[in-house]
Amino acid sequence: MPKIEEKKLPVLVVDLGGTKIITAIISPLGEIIARNYQPTLASEGLQLVIERLISGIDHLLRQNNLSPSQLSAISIAAAGIIDIKKGIITEAPNLPGWRNIPLRSIVEERYKIPTFLINDADAAALGEHRFGAGRGLNNLILLTLGTGVGGGIIINGKLYLGSTGSAAEIGHTIVEVNGPKCRCGNIGCLETLASGTAIAEEAVSRIRQGSKSSLSEIMKGKIEDITAEKVYLAAKNGDSLALEVITRAAYYLGIASVNLVNIFNPEMIIIGGSVAEMGDLLLEPVRQMVRERAFPLLAQAVRIVPAQLGNDAGIFGAAIFALEH
Repeated sequence: MPKIEEKKLPVLVVDLGGTKIITAIISPLGEIIARNYQPTLASEGLQLVIERLISGIDHLLRQNNLSPSQLSAISIAAAGIIDIKKGIITEAPNLPGWRNIPLRSIVEERYKIPTFLINDADAAALGEHRFGAGRGLNNLILLTLGTGVGGGIIINGKLYLGSTGSAAEIGHTIVEVNGPKCRCGNIGCLETLASGTAIAEEAVSRIRQGSKSSLSEIMKGKIEDITAEKVYLAAKNGDSLALEVITRAAYYLGIASVNLVNIFNPEMIIIGGSVAEMGDLLLEPVRQMVRERAFPLLAQAVRIVPAQLGNDAGIFGAAIFALEH
């Protein structure tokens, strides 16, 4: 059982993502005491998402007969560009309408206990470093592939946050100069080419342009409901379009990985998020690209592996961040 900080009270953690909100209570010994899932429903707007987040916290406290004073802190891991010093989500491409939202103070004023706000992928990197695939390593990079693409960097055993706490927005590095437009407003971001959303959209686009695929039958004609998971299942069954779509995503993930290896010389790149469940079908082409295109010394030093903690990485990382700050 992972040990975080023995003498402190539990932390209530919220993982606010583009598609789901996870609320959990983590003991000082690193045990998940309780957990609750709810959909984000981001399209319903900022205010309703905040209300849902608050109701998730209230529900978990009631369910476990806890008052806020029995917690050491609330720690929120959120998708988006975060000013960590001010506790503000400055923008969040996968949460429409979220611009300069002082989420930390909104929560802190309601519950009157110390509250922390950290990027969700940074939190996941911290979790995987302490308790997951990166245990015992000093230098690693985590990429989370889901609704978007997030990143977290550990340098010399510590989370690298940059000057404003907004470092490692790897999903918004440019990997295709004339690529698709991203929700962030830029062109050709990794997120537009290798996220779960991008994989699903590419499959839909190709089928609409006339390409044949078993996905049309699987979806009973409702191709707009295709997900990355459906593409993966079709690819596993030998569907050539699905295989091409995943190979394309792996190509762009490979480009990003080569750049990361050459810049940071990490011991490990960990791939997490729902898309990482594709395993070697996605990761082997990425490893091959790194072997072929990164400097040999650096390529030999890095392992590219799937994450181990799944959805728990972010909640553990957010708890660690709160307890250590």
